[in-house]
This record gives sequence, C-alpha cells and structure tokens, in this order.
Amino acid sequence: MSKLFAETLKKLRTEKGISQRELAERLYVARTSVNRWENGSRLPDAAMLLRLSKALDADINVLFNAAVEGDDSPTVIMIDDNRIVLNGGLPILEEVMPSAEVTGFTKPAEALAYAKANRVALAFLDIEMGSVSGLDVCRDLLDINPRTNVVFLTAYPSYAIDAWETGASGFMLKPITAEGVREQLKKLRYPFSPGGVDT
Repeated sequence: MSKLFAETLKKLRTEKGISQRELAERLYVARTSVNRWENGSRLPDAAMLLRLSKALDADINVLFNAAVEGDDSPTVIMIDDNRIVLNGGLPILEEVMPSAEVTGFTKPAEALAYAKANRVALAFLDIEMGSVSGLDVCRDLLDINPRTNVVFLTAYPSYAIDAWETGASGFMLKPITAEGVREQLKKLRYPFSPGGVDT
C-alpha cells in the first residue's frame, strides 16, 4: 500500500492534535481502520478520503495524491469475447491510462487466472460473453480482490440495474470511447493515478 499516504495522514492528524481514536469517532469507523491507514497496510476508498479531508480540514487533493502516488503502475484488464471490440478498446485504454499495464482477454477463465496472479486495479467487462455472464465474472473478480474497480461494457442498457447489484463501479454503453473512459475514472470506488494529462 501507499507509504506516502500513511505518512501524510499521520502528519495531518498530529498537526491538528487529534488522536487516532478521536479521528475514528469523527469518521464513524473503528480505531483499527485509522491505524491501518497510518501503518500503510490499507487505503481508504474515495468516499472516505472525502470524509477524511473534512474531518482534518485538509485539501482533498493532498490526500488523494498521496494515496495514488505510492501505487505501482496500475493493472487494467478488458474482457470481451468479441476480438474486434477488444482490439478497438485496448488502444483507447492505453491512451487514457498511459501509466497502466493494460491487458485484454477474450476468455473470462483466463482473465480470472490473471487476476489471481496480479492485483487488478480496474476491469472493463462485457456482460454477455457466450454462455458466461459478465455479472458472474464481476463477482468472481471481487472475490479475488474486493478493491478491483469493475466497469461494465454492454450494448444493452437494460442490464444496468443487475450490473449495479454486483458491486461494480460503473457502466458504459458500447462503443468504448476515450471520453467515456475518462468519465468512468472519475467515479471509481478505489481511485488510482492513470497517468497522462487528462487525469
């Protein structure tokens, strides 16, 4: 996790003269949560970063930048059984997220095996993949790593309600576009720095 974030949070908290317990009470979390953030073993999600900035009267950008700066190059995957869609989408993801390691898969089983071996920060996931449901693949990805952001890609808006029930971060209608990806990056549950000028 991010050592820089841990140090930044501890510095901001001590400058305000607030104990870990007091901060935890202001945030309505357990003191152990604050302790984990400050020892670098956990990172808070985007909503908690906002609450932290208010509780500490600190600039949200300071906390956000500290959280993402310590991360390695994020791993991003795209899963779609249509090779044409996949080949068209991967260059867009690389353009929008130049610091990311972007990998594509046509077979969900291969993507899940990859996710077990690599910490996936973001997965763009088709919903209809032959006999395999992307909704199930999403649940499997989140079982592997609950901090994986999943954005569904589909040509069928009727899937939106089912998609939200999986714990996904976002939902995009095909075709994938750079502007659409940038909008989704702003809404991630667990933000990261994708690099480039449009982040």
